[in-house]
Amino acid sequence: MRTFIFYLALILCAITSKLTAQETFESKARAIADKIEQVTLEEKLALKTAVEAVNVRLEKGEITAAQAATEKQVLAAETAAKIESRVNLLNDELRTLVQDKVDGRIAASDTTKGKRYFSFSYGRNDIKGKKLEYKGEKRTTSQFVFAIGLNNVVTDGSLENSDFRFAGSRFYEWGFTYNTRLFKNDNLLHVKYGMSLMYNDLRPTNNRVFEKQGDQTVLVTSPVNLESARFRNVYLVAPLHLEFDFSKKEVKDDKTLFRTHKSLRMGVGGYAGIRIKSKQKTEYEIDDMDYDQKVKGDFNASNFIYGLSTYIGYRETSLYLKYDLNPLFQNNAIKQNNISLGVRFDLN
Repeated sequence: MRTFIFYLALILCAITSKLTAQETFESKARAIADKIEQVTLEEKLALKTAVEAVNVRLEKGEITAAQAATEKQVLAAETAAKIESRVNLLNDELRTLVQDKVDGRIAASDTTKGKRYFSFSYGRNDIKGKKLEYKGEKRTTSQFVFAIGLNNVVTDGSLENSDFRFAGSRFYEWGFTYNTRLFKNDNLLHVKYGMSLMYNDLRPTNNRVFEKQGDQTVLVTSPVNLESARFRNVYLVAPLHLEFDFSKKEVKDDKTLFRTHKSLRMGVGGYAGIRIKSKQKTEYEIDDMDYDQKVKGDFNASNFIYGLSTYIGYRETSLYLKYDLNPLFQNNAIKQNNISLGVRFDLN
């Protein structure tokens, strides 16, 4: 009798545990679906309020009908983007929950022919009996790019005896890129293209600054003792690289999935663009008075920039080298070309 009670207790515990796990999955799925519905409702109400405000301004004659229509279109587009962004986060939670269930970390509520299925409600649309679908990245992905490092000038093909501080001269770059897989069924080759802002800083040695002398721009000794001197060119450029991505493909349920930035990567290519501005900043002290001077102008700097660049690294981080083929200054007798070496981050 005691043996029978013992086994009966074990069976009841197993059944209770299974039911509890199932209820936990369903309640979590329902909670996520409710959040999705709530997000949509919140953003639509916010859109309605914003549109009503536009209508009030239209009635008061503050804007024209065409302006009102344009503002409403912008508001609708912004709302759609917000809904998509917030819902994508919740969809990630839902996929993780379902994956846990499929992997057996949460007890399955229905099993047919060895394949796991799930059922949940998504807003007004019920999805039942759908097999979990694995998805890889799209063929074209986008990244935020940020790079930082050392900057200097190659004079007549050499970096020796540079007129600029190696530690103090830096470059910065940030922008957005698209990364397109070239072949449908192979992940090795990608073309990477986009738009970036480049900031190239140079800090002259020996208390010198740049001075424009006609069509020449030369370094001259400052009449005051400088605490700091920096010359900066800012460019808007369009980079283009052929990228080799050695990330391995994955196979799930006989489906091949491709992912990027998961392993060794290297890119070769270049960039071209225009100079946006040039500026020289100096800091010095006279009679206990601090002076911070900024001078803006063209400094005879080349208006167009073009060069070669390459990077090699692992996952998001890589070593980055770029070299301007155009001279730093348009008409200088001595040819000088900007060169940069640093770290680059490509964030999916």
